[in-house]
Amino acid sequence: IDNPMSITNTPTSNDACLSIVHSLMCHRQGGESESFAKRAIESLVKKLKEKKDELDSLITAITTNGAHPSKCVTIQRTLDGRLQVAGRKGFPHVVYARLWRWPDLHKNELKHVKYCQYAFDLKCDNVCVNPYHYERVVSPGIDLSGLTLSSSGPLLVKDEYDYDNQQSHSSSESHLQTIQHPPSRPGPQEAFSSPALLPPTEGSSSASTSAFSTISAGPSSETQHNGYTWPVTNEIAFQPPISNHPAPEYWCSIAYFEMDVQVGETFKVPSTCPIVTVDGYVDPSGGDRFCLGQLSNVHRTENIERARLHIGKGVQLECKGEGDVWVRCLSDHAVFVQSYYLDREAGRAPGDAVHKIYPSAYIKVFDLRQCHRQMQQQAATAQAAAAAQAAAVAGNIPGPGSVGGIAPAISLSAAAGIGVDDLRRLCILRMSFVKGWGPDYPRQSIKETPCWIEIHLHRALQLLDEVLHTMPIADPQPLD
Repeated sequence: IDNPMSITNTPTSNDACLSIVHSLMCHRQGGESESFAKRAIESLVKKLKEKKDELDSLITAITTNGAHPSKCVTIQRTLDGRLQVAGRKGFPHVVYARLWRWPDLHKNELKHVKYCQYAFDLKCDNVCVNPYHYERVVSPGIDLSGLTLSSSGPLLVKDEYDYDNQQSHSSSESHLQTIQHPPSRPGPQEAFSSPALLPPTEGSSSASTSAFSTISAGPSSETQHNGYTWPVTNEIAFQPPISNHPAPEYWCSIAYFEMDVQVGETFKVPSTCPIVTVDGYVDPSGGDRFCLGQLSNVHRTENIERARLHIGKGVQLECKGEGDVWVRCLSDHAVFVQSYYLDREAGRAPGDAVHKIYPSAYIKVFDLRQCHRQMQQQAATAQAAAAAQAAAVAGNIPGPGSVGGIAPAISLSAAAGIGVDDLRRLCILRMSFVKGWGPDYPRQSIKETPCWIEIHLHRALQLLDEVLHTMPIADPQPLD
C-alpha cells in the first residue's frame, strides 16, 4: 500500500529506531508478511545506527523511491554470504530488493549499478543493500517458467485446498518457509506427453491448450517472464554424461507413506518409462503408473482417509537427460515438495524450505549435475575435516587456513560428521499430497502428513557410489 510520508515527516538518522522503521515500512512492496518485513527492517536499522550517513542514505533512497542519488548502505558480509532474518536465510541485497522494489525477484536477476562500491558480487567485507544500487535483469540463461509469480499479488500459503484465495494479505503473518510455485501464467505449454498435442475434446477441462494455436513439441520451448519471452533451449541435449557407467535398470523407486508408516511395496520405475504417474485411483499399478488408491493400511485414520480422497490425478514425475527430474501437478490440490535443488534456486540452505507446487504447475525439482557437485564437495569437506581432526588429536594443530578452505565456514566436528546418510539424502525427493508441513502448518515434519511419497533417484545413487569409491568417508585414520 503506497503511503509515502510527506518530506517534512521523513525521519533522519537521529530519530528513534522505531520511527525510522515505521517510515520505511510504509514503502514495502507487500511480497512478504508484515512481521517478516518488520524484523528485516529493524535488523538493518539497528546495524546502521552507528553509521549515520549510510542510514540517512537508506532513508533518502527508500522514501524518495530512488529519485535522489544515494550512497552505499552496507552491512558486514557473513561467512556464507547470507543473512538470517526470522529463521530464514537469504542473500542480503536480494532480501531488501524484494522488500522495497520487486516482491517476485529471483536471486539471479540482480545486477549492481556502476557506481556501487560494495555490491554483493564485488566480494568486499561489506555488502551494499541499497535496493536502488541494483537493477533487475532477466537473464535468458535461467528457465523462469516455474518462478514467475502471478501478477495478482502474493499468494497466501494458509489454505491447502484453495488456490485463488488471495483476499487477505494481512492475515498471512507467518509467511515463513513455504515457497510457492504457481503455474506460469500465461503458461508456456511444454510438450509433455503425446495426448497434450491432440486438440482437446468437447467439454474437456484442458481448455488452456486450445488458447495456444501452436504447441512446441521440439527441444526448445518459450518461457514468459514480466512480459518478456525468452527461448529456453534444452541444455541437456549438448551435455556429455557425468559418468560412463551404464544407466540403471530402474530410474527411481517410490515408497508411499501414511504418517511415519510405509504402506505397500516400494514401486520401481523402469528406465524405459521416463514419465511415471502417481495417483489416488484404484487401478492395478505397473510400468509407468503407481496407484495409491488400492493400498490398504490397518492403521489408517479418518483424517488420512479424507486426505487420500483428494490425491485424485496426483503427479507426473519425468526423468530428463541423464537424471534431471521434473514434476507436474495433475491433482486439483497442491503438492508440497522437499527439494534441495529448489532450496538452492530460492537462495535457501538445503532442507530449509518446503515448496508448494500448485495444480498444473510444471517445475524442475532435481538437477543431477548440481547434486553430483554437491556430493563431491561434501565428501571432500568431510575427508579434509577428518584428516585435520586426526592431525589435531595427534598434536599437529593445523593453521586456520589449512582445512581445504572450509574451517571458517563450518566447524571441524560438524564437517567430519558428514556421513554417507547425509550424502544419500541429496539423492532423495519427498512429496506430500494435499497437506503441507513446516512453520506455516500445524505439522512440523513430512512424517506428520497423511499421505506422502519418498522418491529414490537411482542414477544419483550410482554417482554417489562412484564418489565414495574415490573419496571414502570412513572413520578418520590417524595420520603418520
